[in-house]
Amino acid sequence: MLTPPEMTSASLLLWIVLGITLQLALWLGFGFWRHWGEYRALRAGLLPSEGGAGPQAEVFSGLTEPASATAWNGFRNFRVDHREIEDGTRSICSFYLVPEDRQPLPSFKPGQFLTFRLGIPKADGSGTEQVTRCYSLSDAPQSGHYRVSIKRAPSPPKSDHPPGRSSNFFHDHVQVGTTLQVRAPSGHFTLEPGSSPIVLIAGGIGITPMLSMLNWCQSQQPEREVWLFYGVRNSKETAFAAHLNAIAAANPNVHLRLCFSDPLPEDRLGKDFHHRGRVDVNLFRMELPLKPFHYYICGPTPMMETLVPALDDWGVPDAHIHFEAFGPASIKRRKPVAAVTENAIAVPVSDITVTFAKSGKQAPWSPQSGSLLEFAESQGIAIDSGCRAGGCGTCQTTIRSGEVAYRQAPDYDPEPGTCLMCVCTPKTNVTLEA
Repeated sequence: MLTPPEMTSASLLLWIVLGITLQLALWLGFGFWRHWGEYRALRAGLLPSEGGAGPQAEVFSGLTEPASATAWNGFRNFRVDHREIEDGTRSICSFYLVPEDRQPLPSFKPGQFLTFRLGIPKADGSGTEQVTRCYSLSDAPQSGHYRVSIKRAPSPPKSDHPPGRSSNFFHDHVQVGTTLQVRAPSGHFTLEPGSSPIVLIAGGIGITPMLSMLNWCQSQQPEREVWLFYGVRNSKETAFAAHLNAIAAANPNVHLRLCFSDPLPEDRLGKDFHHRGRVDVNLFRMELPLKPFHYYICGPTPMMETLVPALDDWGVPDAHIHFEAFGPASIKRRKPVAAVTENAIAVPVSDITVTFAKSGKQAPWSPQSGSLLEFAESQGIAIDSGCRAGGCGTCQTTIRSGEVAYRQAPDYDPEPGTCLMCVCTPKTNVTLEA
């Protein structure tokens, strides 16, 4: 029996559709198989990244950072892999650090810092002494290395303990190949989670944590609105100028405002810098749109002492004002911050007694005594200390009895049963292991 012509045409069309479907399925299946293979190879580290650097590329010793890397306890040896001058006066130098044990590095939050234990030569040439200092990480998390950028201090008068000893030690003695003892990244001055618009405010070397935040946003949240106000005297003192201008030129969501307080004759307004004068709230009023910005401030203490209350007067919520906490006691918030203790902070009273168990000394406390570290030193008791601002943990001391209070959270988290003497005061009669 003959098949009707219309049935033959329908069958032919059906076979054509089935053939096309089969080819499409084979193509999709092959594509999935190929991409799955690439994905597995990428996870195994066998393929180059988007930037073209394969597993054999020497990028800061070729180290990688798996998600499982966790912070280490105590100090760890790092080698200086690279040095780079970052400004026209050659006073700011970046140090790229890689771990000597070549084990994975944990990531960190942009804005955090590293703590260094340094053996610095004594002024009289009789040997070295141990000094602990903290320096902000100046880049977004990278695989296999950390970076800090340190400013040389002006030449001080002759003194046994001149200011800037550690920063000048880095510039003069820390070279490529030098081994440094480093504690894991820490600190609470970090970007708040979310995508709210942010204002980064830097003065001088305060650009370092801001650069970490900016680079992280550029890498992870390029759509986030970021304003960076960077105050220096002139173009010679502008660190990372080419990098900052490149980011601002490439990303319309990044708004760079360089503010020169003392421009050089060759510095051109509108090209080399954007504002003549210091960074202040009046500048924010002129430049910023009305949005719920979070403000992050890092710079000289006078700058922060001016800006923090000025932002409060402008109506910025206290929870939206964040500042570098290496010297928290010097920055006064209008609204008191709850003490970080087991109970609420109490104003010290004159009948409190502080006992130093090892030293065998006991003395009455008064509100004018300063921190417990200062009080101990006034009693002739030597306490190891570093940053003296709650960042490095060097002055951590066991509390045998009693309670202490902090004006605000220290950057270094003390172990249970201990306190950071440089930033706390006694809340009750207290006995310390010192």
